[in-house]
Amino acid sequence: MTITLQQLNACDATEFVRILSGIYEHSPWIPERAAAKRPFANLTALKQALQAEVDHATEEEQLGLIRAHPELAGKAAIAGQLTKESTGEQAKAGLNNCSPEEFATLQKLNADYNAKFGFPFIVAVKGPTGKGFTRQQIIATFTRRLKNCRADELVEDLRQIHRIAELRLNDLFGYTPALGNTIMEWAETIGAWSDDDDGLTCAYMTMAHRKTAVQLATWMREAGMEVHIDAVGNVVGRYLSDRPDAKTLMTGSHYDTVCNGGKYDGREGILLPIAVVKHLHARGEKLPFHLEIVGFSEEEGVRYKSTFLGSNAIAGRFDMKLLDKLDADGISMRAALLDAGHNPDEIPRIARRPEDLLGFVEVHIEQGPVLLERGLPAGIVTSIAGSCRYLVELTGVASHAGTTPMHMRKDAAAAAAEIILFVEQRCAQAPSLVGTVGQLNVPHGSVNVVPGACKLSLDIRAADDATRDAARDDILREIEAICARRNIEFRIDLLVSAPAVPCAPWLMEQLAAATERAGIAPFRLTSGAGHDAMAIAAVTDVAMLFTRCGNGGISHNPLETMTADDAEISAQIFLDFLRNFKVK
Repeated sequence: MTITLQQLNACDATEFVRILSGIYEHSPWIPERAAAKRPFANLTALKQALQAEVDHATEEEQLGLIRAHPELAGKAAIAGQLTKESTGEQAKAGLNNCSPEEFATLQKLNADYNAKFGFPFIVAVKGPTGKGFTRQQIIATFTRRLKNCRADELVEDLRQIHRIAELRLNDLFGYTPALGNTIMEWAETIGAWSDDDDGLTCAYMTMAHRKTAVQLATWMREAGMEVHIDAVGNVVGRYLSDRPDAKTLMTGSHYDTVCNGGKYDGREGILLPIAVVKHLHARGEKLPFHLEIVGFSEEEGVRYKSTFLGSNAIAGRFDMKLLDKLDADGISMRAALLDAGHNPDEIPRIARRPEDLLGFVEVHIEQGPVLLERGLPAGIVTSIAGSCRYLVELTGVASHAGTTPMHMRKDAAAAAAEIILFVEQRCAQAPSLVGTVGQLNVPHGSVNVVPGACKLSLDIRAADDATRDAARDDILREIEAICARRNIEFRIDLLVSAPAVPCAPWLMEQLAAATERAGIAPFRLTSGAGHDAMAIAAVTDVAMLFTRCGNGGISHNPLETMTADDAEISAQIFLDFLRNFKVK
């Protein structure tokens, strides 16, 4: 039997607790405290309120909640002592049908986890879509998380409990995240097409890339859009307004991936608006403006080491000299486009006119842990960080490791180590500032030779250019000082310098209003990663909506994940934003 939110809001506190008694395992104190927060505007607001009570509880209460949950395939399950909810969830993942080897593995993992952390391992076995993890996926997750520290696992267990509660509330209210399920299913479909046999790699104009483009175009047409694939490979769908004087609001993201990447980076921002348009079209609902969804063909730069090809073409900033660039196999970009049936000479005609556009709003998985740590399914981006990237080459003297006294060495790797530590220290001084040495190489290094050369990369980012540039200047000065003190020669080459892109306040305000109507406290955050919106900002105002990223915020990685419920919330926010959109 399902229940309505109206009934839950109207009943007395005792009945409220009774109805929600099975949502958080053996923990009636959670609904008892949340009852006073009524009325709840929607199911999401109820979920957020229950979650807040757990997050604001004492650690002792949180540990009690965790310990109230049974082990996976543990003694309680064997003895038939699980709650109705836990019984169904473990059965959904097939934990009642473990092989002897799987059962033994789970018992060993349960024991090791409890011994290390002092509480049981919790995972929402129904997974991100509610369809259930396989036993193999559960064991892999269990094994990976066993390597974490206690503080991280305490927080992660609570997150998993919130996910379990969310799924139980969906069942109680008979709620299905229809848009979210569609987005996740589509992501699975195109996520199976890769340049590599293992993992997901979809580089520019490969067969997997071209197949993905055709599928996106198909879904756009089925959703009621006019569709074409342009000369640079962008998949463009237009949901046309009935108004003859209508202008265009743009949205979209990229469908290429990094090597061995995730299924949602970029792609969520294409699939989500297609699902929303399909919903509008099914209802016969038109908008007072044209909505254009662009699946940008290339953002990551994997094949030709040139990023934002698709969005720069839309912005009228495509560098035609790039057509002569060669990939690792010696194939030019021009040849790759021609082989895919595109005419590279038509690329300049792709550019949009600013006067035709109302703005650009990109939905994207966060690719970080900020929303996850705050327990929020979505957030509004304030600025996309500007970055500067350098290659630093250090030259000392290679000498015998056994005969060169420590005070006489010109050790290039030791200088690099000192530089790395300074980057870490300096870039910890401002909230949005980050600095990374992602590449480090000792050419011709040997175990018994003092390093005579070292190469390292340097990436500095911040939400505003002044903060980034101040850190950059300090770091470059320190590199010079370190090298002078150590008698090391150095060379610094600038690879990339991109300014920060602030999001338009008037668009942010409308996204925030839609977020609040969805039952979520609007939260603003910066984006440390680059996005297609950076390029489109050259022709129109931009904004971004982030969706929570699971697994600790991991992205550019096969572990990148989000849930159907979070995708649904972002879709509902975007739909509400469209329906209430006001022109600047």
